[in-house]
Amino acid sequence: MSVTVRFCGAARTVTGSCYLLETKSGRFLIDCGLFQGQKTLKELNYRTFPFRPADIDTVLLTHAHIDHSGLLPKLVREGFGGRILATRGTIDLCSWMLPDSGGIQESEVAFLNRRNAARGRPEVTPIYTQADAKAALQSFQPVDYEKWVDVIPGVRARYWNAGHLLGSASIEIEFDGAGAGGQPLRLLASGDVGPDAKLLQPDPRAPTGFDYVISEATYGDRIRAVTTPEERRQRLASEVRDAATARGALLIPAFAVERTQELIVDLVDLMERGEIPAAPIFLDSPLAIHATEVFREHAESLDADIDLNRLFNSPHLRFTETVDESKAIAKLTGFHIIIAASGMCDAGRIRHHLKRWLWNNRATVLLVGFQANGTLGRFLQDGVKAVRIQGDEIKVAARIRMIDEYSGHADGAEMARWIAARRPIQRGLFLVHGEEEAIAAMAERLAERIVPAAKLFQPVLDDIYELSTPEPALVDVARRRRLAPEAVTHLDWHNDMSTLVLDINDRIAAAADDRARGVIIRRLRRALEEAG
Repeated sequence: MSVTVRFCGAARTVTGSCYLLETKSGRFLIDCGLFQGQKTLKELNYRTFPFRPADIDTVLLTHAHIDHSGLLPKLVREGFGGRILATRGTIDLCSWMLPDSGGIQESEVAFLNRRNAARGRPEVTPIYTQADAKAALQSFQPVDYEKWVDVIPGVRARYWNAGHLLGSASIEIEFDGAGAGGQPLRLLASGDVGPDAKLLQPDPRAPTGFDYVISEATYGDRIRAVTTPEERRQRLASEVRDAATARGALLIPAFAVERTQELIVDLVDLMERGEIPAAPIFLDSPLAIHATEVFREHAESLDADIDLNRLFNSPHLRFTETVDESKAIAKLTGFHIIIAASGMCDAGRIRHHLKRWLWNNRATVLLVGFQANGTLGRFLQDGVKAVRIQGDEIKVAARIRMIDEYSGHADGAEMARWIAARRPIQRGLFLVHGEEEAIAAMAERLAERIVPAAKLFQPVLDDIYELSTPEPALVDVARRRRLAPEAVTHLDWHNDMSTLVLDINDRIAAAADDRARGVIIRRLRRALEEAG
C-alpha cells in the first residue's frame, strides 16, 4: 500500500494545521485549520484548498482551537461529505467556536466593506458564515480516548489525551500492510502537546514504537524555568499588583478556551486570598463565556482539586456577552481587569479595548500565550512604539508585559522528552507547527541524542512525502506550491507597508517646521516616481 502525506498547513508556521494522508483506498485529513498571522498567510483561507474537498473521506480532528479546526465549515460547504472524528470535549467546544468564528468573519467583512465602499473598492465575502459553521457541526462524530476507530478501508486510528486543551488528542494511525514485511505502517500525529503540570489538564499520554511521528515544535526554541502552581499564581499576582498601582485597565488578550478559564481560576483565588486588590474581572468574550459553561459540564474530566463551579460563580467575575455590555466597560477609569479574545490580538473585542487604552500609560497589557509572527500581539511583544488598528494609528504608551506560565504548549525540553518517550521511531520524525527558528532549534536539540539527524525532517508548506518507502521520499511539488517558502516564514509587504506609514508619520511629526515637512514629502514623492 502506498501512503503519502501532504503538509497543507502548519509547515514552518504555527497556524493552518492540516495534513492530507492518501492511500489507494481513500484520502483523509488530520485537522483543517485557519491560517493566522501576516496577510499573505491569511489570504490562503480565501483561496481554494490544495485538494478537492469532495475527495476527502474523513477528517481526524486533534482539538478545537481555530488554527486546527477553523476551515472545517469551508471544507463542508465546498463539498466534503464525510465524517469529522473528534472527542466529545472537542465537539462541545467546536459547537461554540466554529459559529463564533463565522460570526467574527461576517462582522469583520461588513466593517471592511463599509471602508471599501467609501474607497470605491469592490466588496469581499467572508470565508464562511455562522450558518456554514452550524451546518458543518452535523458532520462531527464522537470518538472515545484509547479506542480504535475505522477511518477509511485499511486505516484505523486511536486518540490519546494530549494534555493541551479539553478534548485535545494525539492521534495514532495504522495503515494495514504498508509497513516493513507486510506489517501495519504506524504513524502518530502529536496535535498540540500540553506542558508538564498544566492547571486543568492531565499529563499527555501516547504509546511507543512508530514508523513516523509528526510532532509540533511551537516552543522548540524556548525553555521555561521550572515552576509550580503556586509560583505561577505569584507571578500573576505580581503583574496584577503592578497594574493596580498604575490605576488603569489591565487588558489580558486571552485565548477564549482553556487559557481564559485558567486565568479566571487563579485571579479569583488570588482575590479571595487577599493577595491582589479586589476588582471587577470582565470576561468580555461571548465565546469564552460559552466555553466556560462547557468546562463546567466537563468538570469531572478535569482537575478534581479545583472547584470550578464556585470559582466561576465568583462575585468578582462579570460576563459581558452583548455589544452594549462590552461598550459600557469603556466608561470605567480606575483599575479593572478585562479578559477578551483573541489571544494574539488579531480579531475580536480585544482590539477595541486596545484602541481605548494602548495610548494610556496607566494601562497594562498582559500577554499570556504564544504570539504568532505578523500578529498585533507579536508586534506589541516585540516592543513597537505605534501600531495600526482598524486603520487608525495608536501610540503604545501602555506597559506591555508577558508571562508564559499559562501556555498550553510544552517547551523545547518537554517536547524532547515527549518525543523520546515515543521511540523507537523507525523511519522519520517530521517537525511542524512552529516558526522556522523554533523548528531549527528543536531539530538541533533532538539530532543524534534522541533521533538520528538523517531521520529528522522539516517540511515546508505543500511538501508531499511518500511514506511507504524505507525512508520518506520527497515528491516534487514545486508546481503545486501555493506560496514560496520564504513567504510563509517572513513578514510580508503588508507588515512592511504598515511600518513604513508609521515611520513616515513619526518623521513628519518630529520635523522642525512646515518647511522641513515639505522637504520630507517632496523626497518621498521623488522616491515614488523613481520606483514607478
